[in-house]
Amino acid sequence: MRGVVMYAPGDVRVEDREKPTILEPTDAIIRAAAVCVCGSDLWPYRGIEKLAGPTPMGHEYVGVVDEVGADVRNVEVGDFVVGSFVASDNTCEICQAGYQSRCVHNVMMGSVGTQAELIRVPLADGTLVPTPGMPDADLIPSLLAASDVLGTGWFAAVAAEAGPGKTVAVVGDGAVGLSAILAAKQLGAERVIAMSRHADRQALAREFGATDLVEERGDAGIAKIKELTNGLGAHSVVEAVGTQESMEQAIGSTRPGGHIGYVGVTHDVKLDGLDLFFSGVHLHGGPAPVRRFLPELIQLIWDRKIEPGKVFDLTLPLEDAAKAYRAMDERSATKVLLTV
Repeated sequence: MRGVVMYAPGDVRVEDREKPTILEPTDAIIRAAAVCVCGSDLWPYRGIEKLAGPTPMGHEYVGVVDEVGADVRNVEVGDFVVGSFVASDNTCEICQAGYQSRCVHNVMMGSVGTQAELIRVPLADGTLVPTPGMPDADLIPSLLAASDVLGTGWFAAVAAEAGPGKTVAVVGDGAVGLSAILAAKQLGAERVIAMSRHADRQALAREFGATDLVEERGDAGIAKIKELTNGLGAHSVVEAVGTQESMEQAIGSTRPGGHIGYVGVTHDVKLDGLDLFFSGVHLHGGPAPVRRFLPELIQLIWDRKIEPGKVFDLTLPLEDAAKAYRAMDERSATKVLLTV
């Protein structure tokens, strides 16, 4: 089968990989309908995360079940399924508390590599959610978004306690930040402030529910958020970047007693203990438990109440994966869908 392998920073190839097989009775094999490139895939592409050698890439996926292990009960061959970027049993105490991404048996799908024609999904019963039927082709991008960025943005908004009467500020205008804007609107937020400098992303933020746009960054960005909130700061802030500046901006933009949902993959972020102590804010985040939200999100997409697939602004065949990585690295694309 064909699959994406990263050999070194900037060196992405599509080559023949061995077809996956059932290794555990809880596994399933799915035939991918679509996969994509994530912003976190750019960390090794840029050399920020080190590679141990040629590495199969990808952790987002939707497709049709091709084979199941002997112990799989919740999905059947022929089902169209959406899976989380973290495999989980969905039965342990941590899963039952709603934190499937930290399941005691979790498997990061990035360690499997989903940018391929066929994908082995561990813990299939707890990871894969079937759609109500075979989806129309135009629903597939939105269902794919649910595998990671929509679920991550949704978790960020929930962690920030977005809801009726709340002002929500979103730091980051990538696919996750845009998805968080959509989530905040769906959760009933009264006002949604998008921090964005890019006209195309600003337009989609507006379409997803943003009421205000802030282009300033750093202290100026914090000042602008406070200016828009009577000097107090937002009730809820989503941090969807994962840098020192974005986290400081999120904390500074939140009113005392407010909530921050942080989902940006952090690299070298250090918080000043005294500043954090006197901020009086709640911090809640980490790897999103996408599996918790999948049934609800799939139904919203199926009923055409939301269209998160609009975050994909470039579609390429799997064979052009190198172009997809380059486009996202150069910021000429927000998120790239790869057809399989």
